[in-house]
Amino acid sequence: MNKILWFAFFCCSIGGILGCSSEKEIRTEVSSGWQFRQKDSGDWLPATVPGTVHTDLLANGRIEDPFYRMNELGLQWIDKKDWEYRTEFSVDDELINKKNQYLVFKGLDTYADIYLNGECIGSADNMFRTWKFDVSGKLKVGDNELRVVLASPTARGLEEMKRYGLRLPADNDQSERGGMGQDRVSVYTRKAPYHYGWDWGPRLVASGIWRPVIIEAWSGMKVEDVYIKQTEVTRELATLSADIRVKADVGQEVEIEITSDGRVLASGKKSLERGENNVSVPFEVESPRLWWSNGLGEQNLYSFKVRVTGVEGVVAEKEVTTGLRSLKLVRKKDQWGESFGFELNGVPVFAKGANIIPNDVFLPRANREVYEKMVSDAANANMNMLRIWGGGIYEDDVFFELCDKYGIMVWHDFMFACAMYPGNKEFLDNVREEAIDNVVRTRNHPCIALWCGNNENALAWRHGSPGGWGWKQQFTKEQQDTVFKAYYDVFHDLLPHVVSEYMPGCDYWPSSPMAGPEPTQHGLDGTTSGDQHYWGVWHGFRPLESYDEVTTRFCSEYGFQSFPEMSTIRTYAFPEDYDINSDVMKSHQRSYIGNGRISDYMKMYYRVPTDFEQFIYMTHVLQGLSTKMAIEAHRRNMPYCMGSLVWQLNDCWPVASWSTTDYYHKWKAAHYVMRDCFKEIIVAPKWRNDSMLVYVVSDRLQPVEAELSVDVMDFSGKIIYSEKSNVEIPANTSIVLTGMKRSFLLRGASGKDVFAVVRLTAGGKNVDEKNVYFEYHKDLNLPQEPELSILAREEGKQKYILVTANKLACNVMFALPDSTAFFSDNYIDILPGRTYKINVKTDVPLAEIERRIQYRYLR
Repeated sequence: MNKILWFAFFCCSIGGILGCSSEKEIRTEVSSGWQFRQKDSGDWLPATVPGTVHTDLLANGRIEDPFYRMNELGLQWIDKKDWEYRTEFSVDDELINKKNQYLVFKGLDTYADIYLNGECIGSADNMFRTWKFDVSGKLKVGDNELRVVLASPTARGLEEMKRYGLRLPADNDQSERGGMGQDRVSVYTRKAPYHYGWDWGPRLVASGIWRPVIIEAWSGMKVEDVYIKQTEVTRELATLSADIRVKADVGQEVEIEITSDGRVLASGKKSLERGENNVSVPFEVESPRLWWSNGLGEQNLYSFKVRVTGVEGVVAEKEVTTGLRSLKLVRKKDQWGESFGFELNGVPVFAKGANIIPNDVFLPRANREVYEKMVSDAANANMNMLRIWGGGIYEDDVFFELCDKYGIMVWHDFMFACAMYPGNKEFLDNVREEAIDNVVRTRNHPCIALWCGNNENALAWRHGSPGGWGWKQQFTKEQQDTVFKAYYDVFHDLLPHVVSEYMPGCDYWPSSPMAGPEPTQHGLDGTTSGDQHYWGVWHGFRPLESYDEVTTRFCSEYGFQSFPEMSTIRTYAFPEDYDINSDVMKSHQRSYIGNGRISDYMKMYYRVPTDFEQFIYMTHVLQGLSTKMAIEAHRRNMPYCMGSLVWQLNDCWPVASWSTTDYYHKWKAAHYVMRDCFKEIIVAPKWRNDSMLVYVVSDRLQPVEAELSVDVMDFSGKIIYSEKSNVEIPANTSIVLTGMKRSFLLRGASGKDVFAVVRLTAGGKNVDEKNVYFEYHKDLNLPQEPELSILAREEGKQKYILVTANKLACNVMFALPDSTAFFSDNYIDILPGRTYKINVKTDVPLAEIERRIQYRYLR
């Protein structure tokens, strides 16, 4: 069959169902005609699959927007009910005549019974698994009815808790908000933990058919899976094997061929038995085009096709895409303790990135466009790593495809967070299948850098005695032993064995944070070894300068809150709600210390405005400052510290949180700061006692000749001191270029009236520039009314604004109200005597930009 005809078959539609078929296999998605209702009551209403009960109720006008004001509280009844979905789909003779017929649910949330033509064909009890049911002989030509009954996840969770006999700790489960009292049932159900609430998310315990439903039918033989195992990869040679899982209706001898770009890489004869066969075919790629992370090189990808040929010709084939690379976690003893960092293709890589949570409470709303925006936002902020946090989901395939494309390494937690979990056989068996499903599904993606058992479970348990999270005090000694055995069975036995068996060579880390995998290291925050979650800033109310005082080998969590911008606040609040202490604003602030922490930190560094909108803007400025100080501290400490992952990149609803881009993926000040602080080469000055130390940090793999300039000027632009020097920046490290006394720089001026501009140039181009202030901004004599001039210009098809000021204007934020706009630079200091050219991506006509543009600055 030629390629055009094959593609036409692949994209065919059968009976209103989007489907695909070839001569060997038929795959159809059951996506149309769905209806739903509360079980055994009410009318059947139109439904969307993939989808959720909440979004279907919303689409049918049965509930108000769960995100608006405090509507969430009135929707807690939904997870207490059972729901059912149904549809009809048509099957023809071609499909019926296939010997093997399966109904595959890519995601069921969570407890479900599945009925085909009135017969129960199976059940599901894990949101994270793929459920595959053999329906051979159960389908009929013509219309078939499919019905899915979804049980209440909270009612079933309560049953499981009572059956287990222990109330396990789950501090982030907002059970009281959900009408459950102290019954925190989330840990007994294999379902996204954040659905039950978190300190940045609502409690909206969803149900639904959240990923596609597929009918598969084939006869003869099928290649179920191909794993390109990378035994060893160097610049000269990639030693690989294709580990192939093949199902056959009858035993036979076949030839298996591996090709790429039309070139045969390996072939050989294999004897297959009836049923499932596992075959490994070794091959090599000389001088491979390596996959590199963002900033280090190209994201080269290979497509490998496995073709199985029998006596009747090609009987099965499958194509997979991967990138060839050597990626590993390096832990080596050194003079400080033990290193913790990633090495890609033999190069030590400083991990620059963020933690991610799911993009929405209602997961099917996160389409490819949303994922592309999230991952491209990370790449455009010069990130090279994202950590999938353990309280969310195993992300969609499209997420990993995009990380491959953009060069974003992925630290992947298994879905366990801030809790202790059951250890009965049924639970462990369920978790094992969940882990296998997701490791196998993602293992060909070159972006996968690490599998981690959980988020903060070990830390919380260890810190329960003495002080800390206080979990151990809830149990007798015998119960403590039971709880910890369950922990150890999952995270030190079951999960590492799954990773080792199904993705050999990939590193596993039991818990984050952790000083090390030995029993004496469990739950110890990594300062001289392992990884660290540093929350001294924020939870510990330590000053931002403490980022420089605390050592860390790899900071996998840290962060600071801000509110979303006003355009986002307007989507969930009335003007009468515009007070951070209003019920609505507090409902969209889930950290119990959040508003107080923001205000108290703001008093440390800035003047606190009384105007609500100016205060919202100032939370962005403050979050940006915290982010800058943290990243620069981590990068200055390279190679002792080899990772900086901010908490968090995104939001799952519009809320005040630690995110650097809000629910609508609008960049906050902190995201612009990350982009600048994660550049390949940065200058990172800091005050140490009465001296300014000028650090330079480089990720570049070659040394760089550059020029360093230091200018001290007043707020009108008058230079009071200037110095230039030639410097050499070593490859892939951090060094101090110079140190300068405060008094020497001030030359008799007051630190309240001047600032320093530290600039690094190379090849005539500005590499990086930082403004250094001698006092906190609250103590500066800043110009109260700097005059800004903004002119709009167009070059080609691009729109720009040209900005000048007569005096210093700090942290200037530009906005185009009531329209969508992205500014290439924002929240920036506008220095007198300069012109700033800023690209504006917007549909607002050029002639309207000057009239409509607004800005805010530090007062």
